[in-house]
Amino acid sequence: MAHATTIKNPGNFEVSGTIKNLLLAFVAIGIGTFLLSLKLDPTRAWASFLLNHFYFMSLALGGLFFATLQWITGAMWSAPIRRLGEALTAYLPFVFVTFLVLYLGVPKLYLWSHLEHVQGDLVLEGKSGYLSVGFFLVRNLIAIGLWVFFALKMVGNSIAQDDTRDYRFTEKNRFLSPVFMIVFALSFTMASFDQLMSLDPHWFSTMFGVYCFAGMVYSAFAAICVLTLYLKAQGKLDGLVNENHLHDLGKFTFGFAVFWAYIGFSQFMLIWYANLPEETGYFIRRMQDGWMAVSAFLLVGKFLVPFFILMPRDAKRNPRVLGYIGGFMLIAQWIDVLWMVQPEFFKDGPRIGFTELGVTLGFLGVFGLLLFRFLAKNNVVAIGDPRLEESVFHHHQ
Repeated sequence: MAHATTIKNPGNFEVSGTIKNLLLAFVAIGIGTFLLSLKLDPTRAWASFLLNHFYFMSLALGGLFFATLQWITGAMWSAPIRRLGEALTAYLPFVFVTFLVLYLGVPKLYLWSHLEHVQGDLVLEGKSGYLSVGFFLVRNLIAIGLWVFFALKMVGNSIAQDDTRDYRFTEKNRFLSPVFMIVFALSFTMASFDQLMSLDPHWFSTMFGVYCFAGMVYSAFAAICVLTLYLKAQGKLDGLVNENHLHDLGKFTFGFAVFWAYIGFSQFMLIWYANLPEETGYFIRRMQDGWMAVSAFLLVGKFLVPFFILMPRDAKRNPRVLGYIGGFMLIAQWIDVLWMVQPEFFKDGPRIGFTELGVTLGFLGVFGLLLFRFLAKNNVVAIGDPRLEESVFHHHQ
């Protein structure tokens, strides 16, 4: 702490007007695409909206999970990059908006929202107390409210510490972190069940929440890799982030690629082995027609590609390799969420066209604008973190 002033504060980061205008154009394209698709093909429009709502919600929540993980463990290595995880949370308040829009599409997306389909179906009648439109709205809004509360509180403490250098802010976050982890585990599992698993209300998997969690953290680490390398290329992290930090970030990215594959295989293997008709239909749909190619991509592209590329030590310390594989993993996670959503509506194969790409650009535009607004208002590094000096000057492999 005595030498914290020797670390140069990189300050905030403002993107160029060109990038801001590009992101605004993305938002306009997204809105226009969604509204046009609602007229031409409402089911496809809502499926695309759900895909991107869940993807970007998970990315923002993954940033909060990353930051919370550092506080709860008292991690030293991540001090120069933790703020980038915090920056991803800038999107979380907007999830209120996207969920309320999604709520308008419930009749098009969820079979259980139609009384005529529930009546006479013993499975749906048994679940009707939980799968009701009103309860769906209330519990998901409560979950989003809790995520936003913890994000504002803990990220606010981190930002306040930049000016005061008061260690008590770290202590406050270390107290809040385990509380958040419990709330997060329950609420994110519920959101995964509600928004994705209930697309097929007859199917169930007790591992589905963990599968979605694995994908969430997988993409969050990939996003932090890309953002770290982008800011480093802009000269904002000079003298703060070195190849040792990249190595640690690469190890976590590699580790969660393996973890995702482990959870995905475990879920598939247990359902395959039990061979119960009410469980196997989910995977049978995804192993037929055009969906087999997507399932194969998830095995090869989402797992084996990052696994073999990130396995060597040098790859984890190479900015170019880490940046490209991080971007690839973000795309792979988007395809995974598409794989969870679209087969419930399009049995013969995936739809990736004007609707999907346009809506995705819209979400990407909003996410980018909120992310860069956060970085423009705050330091890109948590300069008041008591472990920053140790991480910068005393980090070794």
